[in-house]
Amino acid sequence: MIGPDDGCTGRGGALLEVASISKRFGGLHVFNDVSFAIPPGEVLGIIGPNGAGKTTLINVICGMLPPTIGRVLLDGKDMTGKPLHVTSRMGIVRSFQQTNTFRAASVRENISRAVRFSGGGTDAWNAIAPLLDEFGLAPQLEEQSDKLPYGLQKMLGLILAYAVRPRVLLLDEPAAGLERRERLRVDAFVRHAGAELGCGVLIVEHDMDLVRRLCPKILVLDSGRVLAEGAPAEVLARKDVIDAYLGAIDEEAA
Repeated sequence: MIGPDDGCTGRGGALLEVASISKRFGGLHVFNDVSFAIPPGEVLGIIGPNGAGKTTLINVICGMLPPTIGRVLLDGKDMTGKPLHVTSRMGIVRSFQQTNTFRAASVRENISRAVRFSGGGTDAWNAIAPLLDEFGLAPQLEEQSDKLPYGLQKMLGLILAYAVRPRVLLLDEPAAGLERRERLRVDAFVRHAGAELGCGVLIVEHDMDLVRRLCPKILVLDSGRVLAEGAPAEVLARKDVIDAYLGAIDEEAA
């Protein structure tokens, strides 16, 4: 099997370019005219209230859904509308809000399948070994994946995404349902992926502490439009962002 392409970056050094994409289902506009670029090794956070279109945006980027208009480019190559199995082989790899493992297979077999998909071998296993130790999965290699605690299942899902050797990682609420120690493991995973693979990372997340720690730039979606983008400290201090998103979080927590 082939692994991700090793092409050059696209226009302006961008690895992933999302150019004026919109998505609607019939008369329902999920999001409209969204654009951004992610250079190699950079982390972009996308935040917004529930229903803002964040997960649908990830689904469009990775090819699970086609955009209504606009383009998605990887290394300057047009990925628009290509199906998931093609975009993942080219290097756009996503995680899911819920656990996404081969449930009846062991941890070892889960990872072996991801390594085979990427065309890797012993070197790929060696690259994963530090993550297995750090996430507490090294002693669990023969355990059936759906027998693992929820937090370890989430960590295994991240390792499977890493094992495919992505150029771009799309992480959909990777910290959801995790305790604080496990959320810090997500930090370590993202930093490791950037340092070892040089991949760009897009994170959709509600944990603002995690977003502040990991993301030098964030983009706020509200009612399907880009409300704000920039450095977290600047964006999260804006009144319109507080009213649209942070206020909603406070209401949910009340």
